[in-house]
This record gives sequence, structure tokens and C-alpha cells, in this order.
Amino acid sequence: MAIGEFDGAATLPGDSSGLLATPMYWLYEMGHAALNPARALADATKLFYKNPANPLSHTTYGKSMAAAAELFERSTRRYGRPEWMIEDTVVGGERVPVRITTVWERPFCRLLHFERVFARAPRRPQPKLLIVAPMSGHYATLLRGTVEAFLPNHDVYITDWVNAQSVPLAEGRFDLDDYIDYLISMLHMLGGETHMLAVCQPSVPVMAAAAVMNADNDPYAPYSMVLMGGPIDTRINPTAVNRLATTRDLEWFRSHVITKVPFPHPGVMRDVYPGFLQLHGFMSMNLDRHIEAHHNLFTHLVKGDGDSAQKHREFYDEYLAVMDLSAEFYLQTVDTVFIRHALPKGEMTHRGRRIDPGAITRTALMTVEGENDDISAVGQTKAAHDLCANLTDDMRAHYVQPAVGHYGVFNGSRFRSEIAPRISDFLLSHNGSIGGGKRRETGSGAVKH
Repeated sequence: MAIGEFDGAATLPGDSSGLLATPMYWLYEMGHAALNPARALADATKLFYKNPANPLSHTTYGKSMAAAAELFERSTRRYGRPEWMIEDTVVGGERVPVRITTVWERPFCRLLHFERVFARAPRRPQPKLLIVAPMSGHYATLLRGTVEAFLPNHDVYITDWVNAQSVPLAEGRFDLDDYIDYLISMLHMLGGETHMLAVCQPSVPVMAAAAVMNADNDPYAPYSMVLMGGPIDTRINPTAVNRLATTRDLEWFRSHVITKVPFPHPGVMRDVYPGFLQLHGFMSMNLDRHIEAHHNLFTHLVKGDGDSAQKHREFYDEYLAVMDLSAEFYLQTVDTVFIRHALPKGEMTHRGRRIDPGAITRTALMTVEGENDDISAVGQTKAAHDLCANLTDDMRAHYVQPAVGHYGVFNGSRFRSEIAPRISDFLLSHNGSIGGGKRRETGSGAVKH
């Protein structure tokens, strides 16, 4: 989920001539269009061999044909933005409907509110939580489990990043500075008394936004920030994907993974790091596992194991849904976070102004890492505590979850049972502390975005 993960595209072959990326997106679209008849035929074949009126549908041959047709169709289709599929939650033992609304919007992002429709207000405090989803290829729905875990005890908002393919060129560029501006603007719109939770890649811009707001004595600075599996300092225990980013210069990334959006997409001619190329990087890191998973799907379909097949479909419907990233954001992040290590070196800037994490004195800090994380290794996120040197001990916490990898830091059974409750307790303990409402009275100099 870090830039190091969508750096997986750096495994692509090719020279440094700069010609590899230029026609790539256009050729991909042509190839996808050329496969439309084959996909239609595969879909028809599946329906033919699954029709109960067809005697062959009850034979191993018929089931194998239907399974092979489904695998071909699923492997070549384009996966759109998944739905949230969150209709209710349980608060205080009562089931409460959830209404998802857009409360803030810019060309590259929407802020969604998971509004719980209460018959009567809960007695327990419900801290306002802004979850910053990673802008690293997948849609924010990848954090569906994260949202569900916090809904019973929190007023949840999440950043829903827009596919750069869909943003017209006239809307302008989007880079890391804009990302930080967006976060500050969201916090202003929410009106203060907000906590932030960054899942992986956003850890750096979230810390940067908190530093800027603390330095400005902004009354809307977050009460706390929780950084989960984030690349704060990738010089610590560098992973394979971290090392890969340092073996190439920025011009290599520009010439090999950046291409222009083709017609007829709304963002035609925008420079992007395309989603299909990111997916190549995701899949290549664990190719054997993905091949085995699809072999198992074929076996489940032939045996009629519908439950196992459906679990596979649900996972890959989410995993294979990818989005394009703005080239400016991708390149600036690779350079700032993974090549120059600007934040831990004290060299990162926002709009030409140096970012000083030492200015963070009113925003509590919690870091969470996974023991087996092969994307953001143990120690890389904890480095945030060294940077936020002026926070008192009672305003900081660190937790390493045993026996989980990168995905397990923010999703899965261990996240729900062991990580999420610790985060909730941390947020509650800093919900209005450090001056809380008092700092709202003394704060000044807020900059509107």
C-alpha cells in the first residue's frame, strides 16, 4: 500500500530510452477492446454449460468448461469502483442504519461521511475520525473492514480518492503539496475536534499536515494522528520494494511508468501512473500465490464449492479494481519519501516551507506496525516518534502486532480484535485533551484552504 508497493511496476523490463511508457496506455486500451468478442463468447459458454437444462452441466466436462470460461472472463475484464456495501452497524447493542454522503469534494477527492442514523444519541463519546485512505492504486473501499471496525464507536469519515483517468486536464495538476492542502481543508471543514488515521502511504502527508497546522497554531489541528504501517523512514529495515525505489533515479520512473490517458476517458492526455501497470506490480510480488488462488477457484467451481468460489470472487473484485494516479503526485512522492528520505532528514517542504515535525505539540501520536510487514517494515513507522520530539510521553503510543503482514495491520481478524480496540482507547483518551476545548479558544492564525 505504500509507494514502495506501487513501485512494483519498476520490475518491468525495458531500457532507459523513455519510449516504453509513451504508447503503453493506448496499446492496453486497444488490447482490451480486441478481447471484447472473446469475453462475450466466454460468458455465453459459461451460461451454456451451467444451464440446468443442458445435460452436460451435470458432468465433469461441462463443469470444467464453465469454470474455464469464467476464469478467462474474470482474468480479462475491467473491474470498476467497488461498492461500500455498508448499510448498518451496531452501536451500544442496537443496530443503526448507516447513510453514506459526500460532505466535501475537490477534483481529485471526495470526503465521505458514514452517518449513523440514531433513534437516540449514544451515551458513550463518539470521537470524530478522519480515515485517510492510501492513494496508491486501489480504491478506498479496500478499507471497508477498517471502516466497519470503527463505526460502532466513532463518527467516521474517509477520503475517497478519484481515478485520475476521470479528471479532465482542465482541472489542473495534483501533487504531494496538493494532497497536504486537501487534508488541511478537510480538517477545516470538519470544524475541529477531529482525529486522523493514516493507512500506510498517507502517513507522510498526514504528519506533514499536522506539522503545518501545529506550527501555525491552527485551531483545527487534529487531536491525534494514528499512523499505520507507514513509510516515515524507509532507511530503517529497508524491504525489497524500498531498495528497488533507490536503485533507479526519478527520470527512470518518469520514462518507464508514466503515460498519457487515451481517448475517450475524461482525463484524456493527462500524465498518469496507470492502474493496470500498478496491478502488474502488485501481482508480480506474489505471483505464485495468485496463480494458486485462481487454480483453486477452478477446482472449487468444478466441485461445486460455491462458498469458496464466492470468497475468491469477492476478494479479487476488490483487489483487481485499480485506479490511475496523477503523475505529479506519484513522482513527487517517490522522490520525497523513497529516494531522498526528505521527512526524516528535515528536508521536506510544503509550498516552499520546511516541514518541522518538532512543531507538533498538540496532536497526540500513535504508531502501529505489523511484525511481518514486507512493505513498511518494523521501525519505519515508529520513526515518527523520534521526529515528533516535543510530544510528552503521555501523548504518544506505539504498538507492534505479532504475526501479521502489511494487510493485517488494517484489516482482518487480528485487526478487529487487537489493533482497533487499542486505537479506539487511544482516541478516547485524547478526545479533547492537551488543552482540548481550551486550545480552541487560544488558537489563532488558521489558514483557510
